[in-house]
Amino acid sequence: MATVELNKENFEAEVSSSNMAVLDFWAPWCGPCKSFAPSYEAVSEAYPDTLFGKINTEVEQELGAHFNIRSIPTLMIIRDNVVLFSQAGALPKEALADVINQAQAIDMQQVHAEIAASKQDA
Repeated sequence: MATVELNKENFEAEVSSSNMAVLDFWAPWCGPCKSFAPSYEAVSEAYPDTLFGKINTEVEQELGAHFNIRSIPTLMIIRDNVVLFSQAGALPKEALADVINQAQAIDMQQVHAEIAASKQDA
């Protein structure tokens, strides 16, 4: 799947309709973001059932603020409305694929049970 430009208008619909979303928060002036883009695009081709979204933080400042983005590029993985991974900095292709594979292997029923239990304890 090719990458998708996400904005405040389409973010919720795109992410909620996807099994998993891998997000790249970037800006046009960011050198590391530009260097990372071809790797991100290449890895996206290996995961056709996963949404690979790009969020331009210069334009989509509300989304950047919502996710507390302080540095770019920042990579984030969301599955079932849960942020499973968030890290500033670009990853090599192999490392990005490894993180995606780990996120796919997570038992989300267990994650949701742990979230529910922590809310009851609070």
